[in-house]
Amino acid sequence: MRTGLSGVPAGVRDWAIAVGVAAALLLTGLSGQHSATNLDLLGYALLVAGGLALAARRRAPVPVLAVTGLCAVGYQAAGFDVAAVAYLFAVYAAVRAGHRTLTIAVSVTVLAALPLAALVSGSHDTSEAFAQARGALELAWLIAAGAAGEALRQAERRADEAERTREETARRRADEERLHIARELHDSLTHQISIIKVQAEVAVHVARKRGEQVPEALLAIQQAGREATRELRATLEALRDDDTAPPRGLDDVPELVERARTIGLDATLTIEGQRHDVPAAVDRTVYRIVQESLTNIARHADAATASVRIDCRPDALAIRVDDDGKATPDTAPVPGVGLLGMRERITALGGRLRAEPRGGGGFTVQAELPVDRVAQLDQMNQMDQRDQRDHMDQMDQMS
Repeated sequence: MRTGLSGVPAGVRDWAIAVGVAAALLLTGLSGQHSATNLDLLGYALLVAGGLALAARRRAPVPVLAVTGLCAVGYQAAGFDVAAVAYLFAVYAAVRAGHRTLTIAVSVTVLAALPLAALVSGSHDTSEAFAQARGALELAWLIAAGAAGEALRQAERRADEAERTREETARRRADEERLHIARELHDSLTHQISIIKVQAEVAVHVARKRGEQVPEALLAIQQAGREATRELRATLEALRDDDTAPPRGLDDVPELVERARTIGLDATLTIEGQRHDVPAAVDRTVYRIVQESLTNIARHADAATASVRIDCRPDALAIRVDDDGKATPDTAPVPGVGLLGMRERITALGGRLRAEPRGGGGFTVQAELPVDRVAQLDQMNQMDQRDQRDHMDQMDQMS
């Protein structure tokens, strides 16, 4: 049920107005001076009927316009000199509903009939009857003009809102499709290209170290990998405007570990505890931590083995990634943009991060993410976008 600003249902307000107008018309008719005739009861009935008809003016504005007009002409002919107030309400409702042309035609007919009805009743002479009709006409046109202006304003506003809605919907769909393509490209191509480049670099290095001639095909693969990296980055930059929903999460971590094995790293994955649903931000952060850690191991650690351990606790997820690389407490690496981004991401979720060389050699990344707290989505989305750009920067540097 529709309600107005006051919270009163529209139907209740319509009936209140209708009863009020009917009562005002009846009181005016009762207080007026006219000669008693056999048509008095009919006149009173028409006064009341014209007012009560306004209760339906929203649902049926044209029929109400006709009924109130006929009632006004009828009680004028019955000798009741009462203004056509109900008809003016009906004119406003009909014009607001968009029936302007029909309202003009009906109004001309009614206003022409009113002085004739007054003449039939014998209560007015000709000049007096037409003077009253002219006054009613001027008032009716004033109300109609106001209603028409309001209706036009409302129509223009609705048209503007509809246009904005269509534009926003189209823009949102285009953005979603563009982001979907960007995510698919990033997730499906970035790591594969990185693996190809690493393998090509290793093969070239081994061949040169042995004093062998590097095959032209291998050099071509190496160069193609570099070109593909640059072109992929340019494509992603053109497509991606605001990455809002990275699709990868904890379920995709085994794939990361398997990819690490394909480039010669002896990587293992252990998941302990009972798996349970976690917030989306936590889920994708686990993936990003493992992804960044394995990427750093492949690029910087000179490691032979890597272990990924994920502990699913009731209130938190603990992630630990260790390698047996060359890092020592005395040669601690300077944190890069990837590690800094990882720390900011974890801090935003209310978690903790340790990333440092181990005493016995190698590097460890340890993170704990609470599952009962979720950072603000906007902040996480911005970090997702920046991290993907940083990852592409790292690939460029490998070129």
